[in-house]
Amino acid sequence: MNEILARRLTGVAGIATAAAFIVEVPLYFVYSGSPPDSNVLARLLIGIVALAFLIVFVTAFRELVKRVGPEYEWVGSIAFAMGLVYATITLVSSGLEAGAVIEADHSIDPTITVSGTYILYGSISRLMMAFFLASVGYAVSRTRLLPRWTGRSAYVLAGVNLAFVPSLFFGNTPANFYAANGWGTTALMGAVFSYWLLAVGIATYRSAARPLPA
Repeated sequence: MNEILARRLTGVAGIATAAAFIVEVPLYFVYSGSPPDSNVLARLLIGIVALAFLIVFVTAFRELVKRVGPEYEWVGSIAFAMGLVYATITLVSSGLEAGAVIEADHSIDPTITVSGTYILYGSISRLMMAFFLASVGYAVSRTRLLPRWTGRSAYVLAGVNLAFVPSLFFGNTPANFYAANGWGTTALMGAVFSYWLLAVGIATYRSAARPLPA
């Protein structure tokens, strides 16, 4: 894969991932009580598609780093590994939620009922995401493969994600901002990451037409 193709694939995958996440997140706030099965399964399906695109994104990003700065391939590999682990954890969480909803004979709110997903979506995901973003930020700042704001913003978001790692000590009420499965820990962080990834995806795709100087 040459550099131009790597930039285009990374950009398209980033945009597709972000678009799916942006559609998914609002579906968590449509109903105040237990949502109907159709709502839960729809948002989980969209999330699964987003995670599939995310895997493509982290794979292509690793290849892009390798092409632009071979000496920093190890950083691209760390970003790839962290992104892959994050996607796997979230896919497992989605499977647990979907199974509980399909099995139940009445409407349930899986964000509360499925306790096994509390720290999978919360503390564990936040830690993996922090490492992923920090790796992306370092790779971008060292190789200059993207504009400086992409690396700096990745560092900032990594720090914000780290701040939510201790949320597992603060209960399991989704309506709370800072809780194991709170809306700040899960939905807000997901939304912020989505819009950041959308901007990065667009910047990466546009850079294919005029690669930045080394």
